[in-house]
This record gives sequence, C-alpha cells and structure tokens, in this order.
Amino acid sequence: MMHTPSFWDNQQEAQRISKEKSHLEKKITRWNNAERALDDLDVLVELAEEEKDNSLFNDIRDGIKNLRNTFTSLEVETLLSGEVDLNNAIVTIHPGAGGTESQDWAEMLMRLYIRWAERHGYKVEILDHQAGDEAGIKDVTLNVIGDYSYGYLKAESGIHRLVRISPFDSNKRRHTSFASVFIYPEIEDDLTVETNEDDLRIDTFRASGAGGQHVNKTSSAIRITHIPTGIVVQCQDERSQHKNKSSAMKILRGKLYEVKRIEHSKKMEGLSPEKKDIAWGSQIRSYVMQPYQMIKDHRTNVESGNVTAVLDGDIDMFINAYLTAQLKTNLTPS
Repeated sequence: MMHTPSFWDNQQEAQRISKEKSHLEKKITRWNNAERALDDLDVLVELAEEEKDNSLFNDIRDGIKNLRNTFTSLEVETLLSGEVDLNNAIVTIHPGAGGTESQDWAEMLMRLYIRWAERHGYKVEILDHQAGDEAGIKDVTLNVIGDYSYGYLKAESGIHRLVRISPFDSNKRRHTSFASVFIYPEIEDDLTVETNEDDLRIDTFRASGAGGQHVNKTSSAIRITHIPTGIVVQCQDERSQHKNKSSAMKILRGKLYEVKRIEHSKKMEGLSPEKKDIAWGSQIRSYVMQPYQMIKDHRTNVESGNVTAVLDGDIDMFINAYLTAQLKTNLTPS
C-alpha cells in the first residue's frame, strides 16, 4: 500500500498511516527485545545453577528488575487506547496563591516533568515561560514529544500540594504551597478540532522576562483568544513571530480538544461542570518534606518515602496506578 504511486496523493492520510506504521514497528521491536532479554536471563540462571556460581546472583537480580519494569511499561501501554493517547503532550503549570513560595514550587514541578521525560527518552520544548519576580515561575507551557506522552501524563492533571520548611522564610517556618498541572494532547491541524479563523483574535506584543535586548525590541510574542470559549493562549519563547503563532495554535487546539472531551463526558455521565481552586482540598497528590518525608497520591493511595527520587522525575508508580485504576473503573458495570 505504501509503495503504490498514489499513496501520497492524500498527504494527510499518508502521514497518519506512516506515523502508525512507525509506532507499530517500535512496539514490535520492544516486544522482541524483551523476549530476547528473557531468553538471556534463562541462560544466565541455568549457568548459575550448573556452575553453582553465586557471583551471577546480582546480574540475575538486575535482569529480573529490568524485565519487570519493561513488561510493566508494555502492559500499561495496552491501557492507553484512547483516541489521542499516542499523541504528544502539552503541559501547563501555574502556581497557586502564595507568591514566591508557590512560584518556586511550580518551577520544581517543571523540573520534575522534564526529568521524567528525559527518563523516557522524550524530547521537551518550552513553548512559553514567564519567570517569577524573585524565584520560580509565574507560568510555563511545555511540549513533551514522544509516543504516548499524553497517554501517560494525563494522569498528572490536577492540583499538587507541597509542604516544607520554606527556604524564603528567615524564621524557618513550615509552608504549604499549591500549583496546578494541566495536560492537553497535541492535536494536529485536522478535523479532530475545527478552528475557524473568524473565531480567533490574534494579538502581538513584546515578550517580557529574560531574553536579552531582542525581547524588548520586537513584538514577536503571540496571544490568541478563541472568542466562542474565551480560551486565551500565548507563546513568547521563540524569536520568530511565525513560530510563536504555530506553537500558540498547537496549545489552543489541545485545550479545545480537552474542552470538547470534558463536555462530552459530562453529557454522557450527567455531571455538572466543576472547577477546582488551586488550594487545599483539591489536590490529587501531596509532597510532604516536613515534619516527615512522604508523597501520597490521594486518588490511588499510592505512597513513596523517597521524596528526592520523585522530585527527580520518578513518578511512574503514581501514573501506572492511576491508569490501572481508571481502567478498572471503566470496566465496572454501572
């Protein structure tokens, strides 16, 4: 089919098929590699038994651990069967009330997701970044590029709460900070989400914050307002106005898709719209560093005492537990 002369006549469909083919080839390769690793481990176990060589124990243990992680990842991917789970993810992080404290927490979360992406071999692009007045960030939008990045990261949408001794408090008091994380799928410019040019108001302005003299001299930053919904997105991290507009449209399509998905879900379930404040009682996860160290996901009750590892991007335990719980919920008869 792909070798026929007419394959590229419809470029949009051809690109979709090519992308699906590439994805399937990667999945097959991963399964084949896991199967070979299992065979190699069997040989290593047999060798250790025959030679009575206890020195191979550590290699066997590490092999089992790596295989368990691989198969867990492959198993979780089978749960990601949503329409856009395979897509890239757009991650927006906003600090809650609390000034510098919350802005610093928002930046810590930004680092957490960048480190998580690096662990998974994903690429991260910063689409928009507004630095805090003293520390941290006022707002950031990331594009996490790689297969299933949205499918995984959608588990992270919600309010994240931090409890710690404040590094900004001279009296060393304990502070509680909040930040919101919202995840949208990157939507290609196709029929999934229609964006009528007449519904858009596009404004240009001079970017603020770090960026040298160029930032202050050109109106390259873009703000797009979707008039029917009131959704406003902006991008100012690129020097090119064209690139900023392209990135802003990418964010807008993701947000419009999410609005469409939520509206459909509420219609099907008979739910009323609900907006959660970035404050106490709304959090999906708590990160406690004082008076003890514990991170707990309030949706699944999964906990970890290794705060340092989690803040360094080791959040797969929380993501996998949430996705598994969601699958069970969806399979439970109403």
